[in-house]
Amino acid sequence: MTNPRINWGELFPSKKSVLIFITYMSLFVGQGILVTASQRADNSYSYNTVLVVLMTEVLKLVISTGLYCREHTFKSLVARVVEGRDVLLLYFVPAFLYCLYNNLAFVNLSTFDPTTYYLLLQLRVVITGVLFQVIFKKSLSRKQWFSLCLLTVGCMLKQWNFSLPLTGETPSDDKSLADAAKQSADVAAGNTFRGKNISGFDLSFSAVLILVQTVCSCLAGVYNEYLLKHKGSDINIYVQNVFMYLDSIVCNLLILMFRGELSAVVTKDHLVEVFRFEVLVIMINNAAIGIITSFFLKYMNSILKTFASALELMFTALLSYLLFSIPIYINTALAIFVVSYAIYLYSLNPVVNLAGKPGSSSAREKDESRKALMGKSEDDDIELQMEEV
Repeated sequence: MTNPRINWGELFPSKKSVLIFITYMSLFVGQGILVTASQRADNSYSYNTVLVVLMTEVLKLVISTGLYCREHTFKSLVARVVEGRDVLLLYFVPAFLYCLYNNLAFVNLSTFDPTTYYLLLQLRVVITGVLFQVIFKKSLSRKQWFSLCLLTVGCMLKQWNFSLPLTGETPSDDKSLADAAKQSADVAAGNTFRGKNISGFDLSFSAVLILVQTVCSCLAGVYNEYLLKHKGSDINIYVQNVFMYLDSIVCNLLILMFRGELSAVVTKDHLVEVFRFEVLVIMINNAAIGIITSFFLKYMNSILKTFASALELMFTALLSYLLFSIPIYINTALAIFVVSYAIYLYSLNPVVNLAGKPGSSSAREKDESRKALMGKSEDDDIELQMEEV
């Protein structure tokens, strides 16, 4: 078998595609960095994170409505929503899963540093591959299993502490030496840095939460594909986006109600915190991720998502060091390399779940399957697909 070769001219057919690629990667890197930067010294938040997720979904709803109304009327949108109310109810399943995912992102970024967080999220490729084998009866080849096992090993490498930072800094005085020695001891003993878990998985509740977040992403992606290809295949993609965001808003309101914060979040103090500049940037960034992802997968080959994931890990590690002084240890560099290579191998031969709908484009179906298998964005929107079915 010949080795697959990459045609860079096809991957980047125009200057627009290069701009989309850079924007896509920047938004994803910015997501973890912005959330981490908005935290207090004790890694907590001064604002209500559920309210931020809720406001982000409202922003997405406004954007999706605007995109639909470019070619249709708002009255027709209401009619389509009423007409597709059965599918609207079905979207509560992925909406609830994405609701958990987006809220757990804030929780887990308060526990893990951004690099470790993104590394562990790559396990969704493994989980999604297994889900496809179980749910869609797709047998994984040896190469696919190898790439998934390699990815798992890459994530495990983050757990191994070599205690050797790659930054090359040396303390300049005795006090700095003492502080560095204490911090090194803390890292060696607890694998933490300024309260952040920088080691990866451990036997703790935080490990369970990030595993739940990963599983939510995978289950929602698989169920979303089912809706797009079957139950909701005859519905305009923007209307499906409206379904998703309406249900997500309801789910976040229910979480606020369950926590007894529904009436409190509309008070002046909470609203002032949420509408601070840095928090507004987080909401805009998260909403923009869904939009740019749709353009990314529409105009470029999906294998570019692999390179984006690898570069995101590298830039996140570098920015975390520059902005938050989070050290880059040898195990971090090795984990990034192994995980990036594993995702690349998997992207060359992903599991494909073609829809059985007559007259549909096989190329588009293959692209849709790849989207689900490569794991969606931290927002995991159905905006990954722009075309109308």
